[in-house]
Amino acid sequence: MAGESEFAGRVALITGAASGIGAAAARWLDARGVGELILIDMDRPGLDALGLGCKVHPIGGDVADPALWKLFERDLPRIDHAVLNAGIASNGDIVDLDIATWRKTMAVNLDGMFLSLRSALRAMKKGGSGSVVMTASVSGVKAAAGTAAYSASKAATIQLAKVAATEAAKFGVRVNAIAPGGVDTGIWDKAEWFAGLVEQHGGRAEALAAMAKDATPLGRFASAEEVAAQIGFLLSDAAATITGTCLVSDGGVSL
Repeated sequence: MAGESEFAGRVALITGAASGIGAAAARWLDARGVGELILIDMDRPGLDALGLGCKVHPIGGDVADPALWKLFERDLPRIDHAVLNAGIASNGDIVDLDIATWRKTMAVNLDGMFLSLRSALRAMKKGGSGSVVMTASVSGVKAAAGTAAYSASKAATIQLAKVAATEAAKFGVRVNAIAPGGVDTGIWDKAEWFAGLVEQHGGRAEALAAMAKDATPLGRFASAEEVAAQIGFLLSDAAATITGTCLVSDGGVSL
């Protein structure tokens, strides 16, 4: 696993950093002595509330907005690592799915991923080294009804990571994806149907436990901190020969 001083003096970019996996990744890197974190999220106050010890450059903005990345590249910063994690959830059967939901999902999950990846690779190419981890999902690996837009965006993310790894290897940069299954993050609380489960089971923790028992061979969901540690491994020198892969961290769901 990554050493505590390995990330000292390095600069990492994290998108979707105000909560969930992104915030956990920021804390993981901070605890391991990273020199500077460039954090991007729509929730700028959430970035300010993380309370990190390292130097932090918070940016409030939409990763799907090309103007944000144009400004970002104007004085192209040095980047050693990137965790490209910003994304939104959506659901609905194809026959009922409206084009606005489809386009919004693709804008954030795929356009935003492309724009952030392009900027990160441009910075790393100048430096001649680096590592990137892109957050996909088990939904991009295993088909599930009612997830057409989300699943398509995450499957595309996995393929984008593979293409990027092929292109970036020649200038010393590794690119991988991670495909979590169920993770205990605030994304559940934004779903109307989850509120019904919370009421049915008598609490949030109980609702998540019931879902995990039914859906996951290991019988539980991951914590954001567990996924952050797996991302940290892929970023680290311990994974120096790993590129173009997708680490499926789903508790066995895809089995």
